[in-house]
Amino acid sequence: MSIDRIVFAVAGSFILISLLLAHYHSDLWLWFTAFVGANLLQSAFTGFCPMAMLLKKLGVKPGCAF
Repeated sequence: MSIDRIVFAVAGSFILISLLLAHYHSDLWLWFTAFVGANLLQSAFTGFCPMAMLLKKLGVKPGCAF
């Protein structure tokens, strides 16, 4: 799996989990949802993604490996 797909999967999972936590626990979890969305938006314009940098350091290959 490529770095891009992992980033999308993790971001989507974080958003869905935080929405569930906001619904069942506290509305303050929506701030985490907003943070993930803002990070995705800024990475689309700047190319800077902390999750992608972390995955590269962990040795995940940037290309697609099907």
